[in-house]
Amino acid sequence: MHYLTNFFKCGLCGWGLECFWTGCHSLLHDKSKKLTCTTSIWMFPIYGLAVFIEPIYRLIKDKSMLFRGFIYTFFIFFVEYGTGTYLKKKERCPWDYTDAKINIKGIVRLDFAPLWFIVGLLFERLIRKKKS
Repeated sequence: MHYLTNFFKCGLCGWGLECFWTGCHSLLHDKSKKLTCTTSIWMFPIYGLAVFIEPIYRLIKDKSMLFRGFIYTFFIFFVEYGTGTYLKKKERCPWDYTDAKINIKGIVRLDFAPLWFIVGLLFERLIRKKKS
């Protein structure tokens, strides 16, 4: 039950962050004061996979925040690449980074590393078990 709860926490948090991010993007790049965001139903379970940060955290909790952030960034890139590759084969991938300067097969944007670093640490804080 604990992991299911955290799956929903991560899925909803990720969706919210994506709405915020794409809404800000619409203001900055499209000059839209409507702050229109875009996302996909597929993103909920993908963000929900951040539930696996908890067991990773248990293994590396004594390491520095910098180290943990890099590990989470790698994990997020791994999940993004895996899910993106699968969805692209099914013609259902909701993102395409082909036009980004540094990308891997249009599925992963390496310049998003600082963002994923912060998001990984946010997910860690959201789902790690508190000491009683």
